[in-house]
Amino acid sequence: MWAIINLLANAAQIYSILLVIYVLMSWVPSTRETSIGRLLAKICEPYLDIFRKIIPPIGMIDISPIVALIALNLIVRGLYTVFGMIA
Repeated sequence: MWAIINLLANAAQIYSILLVIYVLMSWVPSTRETSIGRLLAKICEPYLDIFRKIIPPIGMIDISPIVALIALNLIVRGLYTVFGMIA
């Protein structure tokens, strides 16, 4: 069971890195037009859209990626906590 939890935690960590790269790419708009930018958009936008529906931008600043990263981290910690108590 721990192997599955560790696999999910590693996948979440990789996804977090992809999210950070995608957000940093927004600082240089032409990077989102590349093939890597379009691939990251297909991977990251469905998850970020959930939070963008709930959290409106504050002026020109979109804080939904920060909340999305925090939520992903909390989900992983919750998995460790739940299955740590059972095992």
